[in-house]
Amino acid sequence: MKEQLQALVQELRTASGQEPADLHVTNVHILDVFTDTVYPGSLVIKNGKIVAINPGWHVQARESFDGQGMYAVPGFMDAHVHIETTLLTPEALASAIVPWGTTTMFVDAMEIANVAGLEGLKALVHNNASLPFRIYLEVPSRVPTAPGLETTGGVLGVEEVTELLGSDLAASLGELDPSKVLSSREEYLAKILSARANGKVCNGHAIGLDWDKLNVYAAAGLSDCHESVVYEELFERLRLGIKALIREGSTERNLEELMKGVIAHNLPTENLLFCTDDKHVNDIFAEGHISYNIQKAIDLGLEPITAIKMATINIAKHFRLDHQIGAIAPGRYADLVLLESLEQIKPVYVFKQGQLVAERGQLKKELTGKYPEFLNSTVKLSPDFKPADFAVPASGKQAKVRVINLYPDQIINFTTEEWLEIKNGQVQIDVEKDILKLAVVERYGKNGWVGVGFVRGFKLNSGALASSVSHDHHNIVIVGTNDQDMYLAAREIERNQGAFVAVRNGKVLGTLPLPIAGLMSPLPAVQVMEQINKLNEVAKVLGTDLPAPFMTLSFVSLPTVPELGLTDQGLIDVLGHCVIPVIIETA
Repeated sequence: MKEQLQALVQELRTASGQEPADLHVTNVHILDVFTDTVYPGSLVIKNGKIVAINPGWHVQARESFDGQGMYAVPGFMDAHVHIETTLLTPEALASAIVPWGTTTMFVDAMEIANVAGLEGLKALVHNNASLPFRIYLEVPSRVPTAPGLETTGGVLGVEEVTELLGSDLAASLGELDPSKVLSSREEYLAKILSARANGKVCNGHAIGLDWDKLNVYAAAGLSDCHESVVYEELFERLRLGIKALIREGSTERNLEELMKGVIAHNLPTENLLFCTDDKHVNDIFAEGHISYNIQKAIDLGLEPITAIKMATINIAKHFRLDHQIGAIAPGRYADLVLLESLEQIKPVYVFKQGQLVAERGQLKKELTGKYPEFLNSTVKLSPDFKPADFAVPASGKQAKVRVINLYPDQIINFTTEEWLEIKNGQVQIDVEKDILKLAVVERYGKNGWVGVGFVRGFKLNSGALASSVSHDHHNIVIVGTNDQDMYLAAREIERNQGAFVAVRNGKVLGTLPLPIAGLMSPLPAVQVMEQINKLNEVAKVLGTDLPAPFMTLSFVSLPTVPELGLTDQGLIDVLGHCVIPVIIETA
């Protein structure tokens, strides 16, 4: 408290011209998110905070920065993201997102928590203060995501969640799927109450809910949702007081459809926020980060100031942090982006807390992170694991099976029932119909279970693709045309202690090692991007036409996204929250 008091005295003295500033940013056009106006001015910064704008006294400062007449806008924010899905450590991720103007990330770290529990989560954010962007934690609410239906490496109960919610790092309770709320499961309701007691909001994941169920969801206190796919879903959520996070990730491309509806209906936007949720590093480098969401909204016809507010003050207000971030105003952190134009979101300079952290597309200082050794040994396959574990045994000549069918650019799926041939007592795939095997292999050394089902949408004509990133349990997920290649892919992941892998005819064609919790690479962002691009090209050789096949693979088994999921325990009826048979009947 004493240090904070001294800092505040310094800031107030600087604000009144009695003490030199640390930085004076001059000659800028300031975007004011409170009045939707732009005006010329200068910014006085002390202790990383803006303390005065256009003061009437002569400014003395240790450093001056000429803004060259550019537009000064608040640093961009991502309202909901899983850092691990970028495949990068936070340190490596900085070089990808900060030059695009992102200075704040609201991070649901459920991925690493599912792998390594509370200690893994703490390791992910241990370097927060030294990063050129700030992390606020959306405390994972569902670790595991589908208790009783999957095997995970870690568990966060009410006690652990409450501990995290009490920290200054925490901004909210992380996304809570409908099954936990609609069935009034007391463990999860207790986590909601803990968030309320700590003054934190609760993030939602209201996928596939009709009006009546949305009412129940809202009544429980879930305050946002990033799962709207069509405008009508977004509108319903807003009507019930649930803020809509408009997502644009690698496989979930929702922005265009939603923003067209918002613009066509002239819908108020103060309760609309931008997020990426899950976006691979190669897409960030190619398109941008939250800057891409802003730019695309502008290109669709939204006013630039309105689009920028959806990435700044709207988010800050939602998380009850607008007294610290989200605006260029006294008392707020000096997180700034300087643009040459409000219509073209191409950051020239980026400041975090009054420090210049990126200039003309480049991070000023590259960072490296050090992670505990236990995170580098999380893949432990059963000693009894063998190719025969991928068999789907059946008697007769044909089997009617349930098939997971992919939707383009979405993580939701739909079910069909298909007849497949039985040979040698095993159900066969059908490459011509694009019906392939999908398997999830338990990778924590706990039980050795293997769940097997069928999927349509990958279009492989040979080989297998595999990943140790498999939401949210993060067991090994594999899609393939034959059991031997699927087995080899799993062993290659074990050898690398996590990886994306492509295999054909008994040969590993490509590997991206992900040894940190089986989720992230220790390499710099550019190198990871290059390896992903190469691996995606290899996947195309196997026949797939998916733009991000490994991102799709990482979501296809998710046991909380309708209609079907797959875990190491078997095929999951998502809405029924139970394991169901893959085979319906045989003939």
